[in-house]
Amino acid sequence: MAEYKGIHGTKVQDYTTDPDNPITGQVWYNETANTIRVEAQTTAGSWATGGALNTGRVELAGAGTSNTSALAFGGYNPPTFYTNTEVYNGTSWTEVNNLNAARRGLSGIGTATSALGVGGNPTTSGTPVVNSNESWNGSTWTEVGNLNTARTTSGGAGVDNTSGLVFGGAPYSGVTESWNGSSWTEVADLNTARGLLGGSGIQNSALAFGGYPPALAVTESWNGSAWTEVADLNTARYYLGSAGASNTSALAFGGSPPGTLAVTEEWNGSSWTETTNLSSGRSQLAGAGTPTSALAFGGSPGASTATEEWVGAGAPVIRTITTD
Repeated sequence: MAEYKGIHGTKVQDYTTDPDNPITGQVWYNETANTIRVEAQTTAGSWATGGALNTGRVELAGAGTSNTSALAFGGYNPPTFYTNTEVYNGTSWTEVNNLNAARRGLSGIGTATSALGVGGNPTTSGTPVVNSNESWNGSTWTEVGNLNTARTTSGGAGVDNTSGLVFGGAPYSGVTESWNGSSWTEVADLNTARGLLGGSGIQNSALAFGGYPPALAVTESWNGSAWTEVADLNTARYYLGSAGASNTSALAFGGSPPGTLAVTEEWNGSSWTETTNLSSGRSQLAGAGTPTSALAFGGSPGASTATEEWVGAGAPVIRTITTD
């Protein structure tokens, strides 16, 4: 039988802790754990428990690029409307400077250090909704150019606080606006007017999915100038969480109805595939990240503090080799 050294040209090395940035297929002996380990890849995506939010809430917004870097802001836990902002580092949430205006149902765009908080509702009733827009620079929120159309529960997409897209929302419409860092410009409407929808991507490559009324499975793809209907979600829903960096790669999770759903679906650019569910069903939650590294946080039932971390298929993972 061939030895590891004969195949890879090196002996299995001993470490007191697992090595930093091992390559796929690398094998080592962990002296502290007294085990042989290998750098492998996940074969299916999965959710794991992350650090709890400091403030439980529903209808909050999220922004961020991965399950180790995200922002949570705004939201509602009757009778309180929140300005609270928290940042996630992969282990825990830390409270930072608040939004200027408390509201629920606002949209989040961008990263943990460069984000927008757009629209929302500061009341317990359906109206009035607001056209407020705040920009986050990594330390403080600043009020900047308002939306042309006030709304709540819209979809959002964008890479940072200088480039974004907002679409749909309540009162239910298909209105889409594009942000250039100083002002919003109306562009082509969604084909299906709706609110309470999921949104992901960037300003010129976005995805809109699900929504209300009624519970919708409709998915539309944005190419920078027009929306095109593409393949539906497998499970129609609204108040769902979302993550994704383009119109060819997205994750949809949770939502309603009936009750609160744990269903997770992944978009590959042409179709949705059901994958591993959230650990528990949730609606009115927020999301951040990508289909390979995402977060789901907050939501109902109750005003949850729960955070779940998503690791997608093909992500690196350290596995222990058992020997008999």
